[in-house]
Amino acid sequence: MHDFLNQVEEIFQFLVQSGILLLEFAGVCTILFTTVKSIWACVKRDSQVRLILAKGIALALEFKLGGEVLRTVIVREWSELAILGAVILLRGALTFLIHWEIKTEEAHLQ
Repeated sequence: MHDFLNQVEEIFQFLVQSGILLLEFAGVCTILFTTVKSIWACVKRDSQVRLILAKGIALALEFKLGGEVLRTVIVREWSELAILGAVILLRGALTFLIHWEIKTEEAHLQ
């Protein structure tokens, strides 16, 4: 029975780590895609460059935040949890500020 539980825990750890990796990868890809898109918009002198970039960064932060939340499942130490909590709060605050910037920019463009 003990071996079975260890196997289940290893499978669970693998699934969680895979999910974290997938979310982190999606966040990085989103940032890279948004950067290229923003540079192209800048070359075309599009007035919505800041809006395009802000929306892309906000989406990337959501993916990264999802990875951090998923990471809380496998944390074993209180110190790790405290650091993770600080990262989550920081990314949440950044997301909030970027969404505020998006609303401000959208209102400015209209």
